[in-house]
Amino acid sequence: MVIFEVGINLESKRLVEIKYYSSSDNILDPTLRSRFLTGLENFITEVYGDQIRVISLSDFKIVCYPKLIRLQNKEANGDRVLLTYAIVEKGIETNFVKLHLKEIVSEFLKKHDLNEIKLKRLEHFKDFKPIVDKILGDLRFNTEDRIKKIFRD
Repeated sequence: MVIFEVGINLESKRLVEIKYYSSSDNILDPTLRSRFLTGLENFITEVYGDQIRVISLSDFKIVCYPKLIRLQNKEANGDRVLLTYAIVEKGIETNFVKLHLKEIVSEFLKKHDLNEIKLKRLEHFKDFKPIVDKILGDLRFNTEDRIKKIFRD
């Protein structure tokens, strides 16, 4: 079981994007993915008063961990959704992945203050990848790469 990709979005703004493997042969525009997840999250919140947790597709799942954060600006004060997600192989246990996503967002909020999150771009948060790698551990490797890692270490 493998995690293909992990990301953190502040609504449709991409903050962290880490690809370990491709989940498809088709190249998907990352901006399109973040807008899709934001739109779906907003729709579910508006219509059902709930939050998105897992999107299940034929070969993989998108596991989400939404966290409300309070951002203040001149126009309005309010809660915004900081959405941490992982694209994973179909057979992986989603609650296990959610625990890792919860830890990832917790570490992200410890490392970066709310003004940084609100104002900075994707490039600013690239140094967060080693932290995510450490949290995910072997989940970021497919079976073949896990075996190679065992014999390499």
